[in-house]
Amino acid sequence: MKHLVIRLTNLGLRGTTLVSKFLLIFMLARFLEPAELGLYGLLTVTISYALYFLGFDFYIFTTREILKAEPENRGQLLKSQVALSLILYAVFLPLTVGLFALELLPWWLFPWFLVILVLEHITQELNRLLVALQRQLVASWVLFFRAGAWCVAVVAVMFLNEPSQELPTVLTGWIAGSSIGMLIGVAVLWRIPMGGWLKGVDWGWLKKGLKIAIPMLIATLALRGIYTVDRYWFEALAGLDVLGAYVLFIGMCMALLGFMDAGVFTFLYPAMIAAHANNNAAEFRKKYHQLAWQTVALTALFSACAWLAAMPLLQWLDKPLYLERIDLFAWLLLSTGLFVVGMIPHYGLYARGQDKALIVAHIAGFLVFLASTAALAPIAGELAVPFGLISAFAFMLAWKTFQFYRLTPADWR
Repeated sequence: MKHLVIRLTNLGLRGTTLVSKFLLIFMLARFLEPAELGLYGLLTVTISYALYFLGFDFYIFTTREILKAEPENRGQLLKSQVALSLILYAVFLPLTVGLFALELLPWWLFPWFLVILVLEHITQELNRLLVALQRQLVASWVLFFRAGAWCVAVVAVMFLNEPSQELPTVLTGWIAGSSIGMLIGVAVLWRIPMGGWLKGVDWGWLKKGLKIAIPMLIATLALRGIYTVDRYWFEALAGLDVLGAYVLFIGMCMALLGFMDAGVFTFLYPAMIAAHANNNAAEFRKKYHQLAWQTVALTALFSACAWLAAMPLLQWLDKPLYLERIDLFAWLLLSTGLFVVGMIPHYGLYARGQDKALIVAHIAGFLVFLASTAALAPIAGELAVPFGLISAFAFMLAWKTFQFYRLTPADWR
């Protein structure tokens, strides 16, 4: 019963977070001009991409190591990861100036960008660590304040105060929410018994982790590069105004991924990792089957509901541009569905440590996206971008599925 209550509370928090994020992007579409929404979309994807350079995807290694390590040794591992993060900050934060020097983003966003980037990185790593330590409920609270509560507050402020209907209001709320989430995460982590904090930084452990994380980072940069390059490419083909419609629709679609992460992936993939570590084929097979059917069923249900709700929601926005480009939503919804279903073999491979197959899939998928979008752009115009997403995610789904069945013994499937 206790486990059920915790899971339901966790789902409630994460569900509220997802609804809040959707509410924000939807209300911004009403309060802001499409060009401003497009700029917000560019900022958010650029921050999301820059996070990988600050974290180097080291959590992939840390999650497995934390699960295996004794509590008296975990503090040293976390201290070592903090040391790595400080080095990465010193190297990569100064390089972000180039984004503004190249006029990819306007200079007035630079201080906002830096503050939000650092806060996002800290809260993201805290969230991942709490999940690895089986503190999913606390992780959900951190996520709620980092990505949910402030969205509702910003919408309320903008609704009640018309002069506040501008981008700086959104960025102020983002900073406040991330700060509260960070404080909660640090406070809870401080109370978890872990030894080894007084030991020196384990440089050998970091070196070992980087050998594993860097190839995965390359794969992640390729995968997330798809969802970063697409915005800039779409802007180049269609302009900042139509990009606003793209940002709105992709935000609606990505609610699916957030919902699946909260309701399915967060609970099942740590159990799959543990089953593999304990050489328990029956438990791994059970969790994988749960992952598969829940993902397919919920993706189909979400997609159907989203499509039925889209037209009345867009009519309420009273912005003709969004209704005129509803065709974008259909293609983006299809591409997102393919991406989410592809997470079934993805987590199967990840839990069994088959990182090489994932690396190849992501790099090849990025190349498929670039090639297909470039080939279709002269013919399809801006629709080449969503067509490129569909091509890339369909390829990755097929490749990961093939590799999972090739690399996984029958009794584990």
